[in-house]
Amino acid sequence: MEYLHTMVRIKNINESLDFYCNKLGLKELRRKESEKGRFTLIFLGANNSNHETGLLELTYNWDTEDYSDGRNFGHLAYKVKNIYETCEKLMKGGVIINRPPRD
Repeated sequence: MEYLHTMVRIKNINESLDFYCNKLGLKELRRKESEKGRFTLIFLGANNSNHETGLLELTYNWDTEDYSDGRNFGHLAYKVKNIYETCEKLMKGGVIINRPPRD
């Protein structure tokens, strides 16, 4: 298993980049805009990041939303060899998969 990134929802791109990049010292590695999904993804990493793993994903949803009660935390992402086998093993172990993999 390989750790990929942690996703956090943000309300303001400029304020978030000021904190994470200017103050914390991370750097923007790549950005994706989705007109259809109405969001922007910004991937940040430390100076020694390899551009694929160990990243922070900032997710900016274009439509306003209140992220109270910890709603700004999104997910931890890991890469596995076979997602279907991994989920099957987890479910057999009693884990509830709320969003199972799909084709």
